[in-house]
Amino acid sequence: MTGARLLRGAVGAAGFIVAGELVLRFVVPDDLSFPPPSTILLETVRLLVDADFLAGIGTTLTNWALGMLIAICVAVPLGVLLGSLPPVERAIRPVLEFLRPIPSVAIIPLAILLIPVDGMMKVSVIVYASMWPILINTLYGMHDVDPLAKESLRSFGFGPLAVLARVSLPSAAPFVATGVRIAAGIALVLAVSAELVAGGAAGLGVYVVQASSGNRVDLMMAATVWAGLFGVAANLVLLAGERRLFHWHRMRTGAHS
Repeated sequence: MTGARLLRGAVGAAGFIVAGELVLRFVVPDDLSFPPPSTILLETVRLLVDADFLAGIGTTLTNWALGMLIAICVAVPLGVLLGSLPPVERAIRPVLEFLRPIPSVAIIPLAILLIPVDGMMKVSVIVYASMWPILINTLYGMHDVDPLAKESLRSFGFGPLAVLARVSLPSAAPFVATGVRIAAGIALVLAVSAELVAGGAAGLGVYVVQASSGNRVDLMMAATVWAGLFGVAANLVLLAGERRLFHWHRMRTGAHS
């Protein structure tokens, strides 16, 4: 089922590329200086041997991975704590609901002013943006725990920590994994956005800005393609991990492959 879905996706992408090529070459006026998909794809492949681009990719992915790691280490314990203590959650929930809708991109200028270290600033923005899906999904997971299972364990003399470790955390784990997968895409967007706004010595966003200053639309689009490919790859890897680790959850909820 998954293979067929990937095949349909590949066919759809190929059809979109072919349609774009035909439109740009035969329909769009010549005075529009936008490269056709074939040129963009060629530059996408050539970027694999571009040392500046590869260095930028390494910087962006390092910030992305570090931001995701910190977000997981902060959001998961906080979500478990709030989900385990309803009075505390009710007290903090208004603050969370106020901060969560604020567009993460909007805090980049503020982060530039408050955090003078370039790398730390970018990682901080990534952490802020990516912790919300993880935190909210962890809370939902804690709320979804079967109360009968918890009461059954308590009836056998298990304490709160044992109930948390044996019932609540395993039950909430699929929700946490979904939050991490959603956060991975958001973190990549913020990693590139912070580089576009703040600049820096290297990064995917920095490379796009430099290509823009040289009026190289083909390089800009090729770098954007790579950003999309990294996002797709991260989502597929995390989704495969979810299916392998939590197949029991999919069977319980009736989810399909």
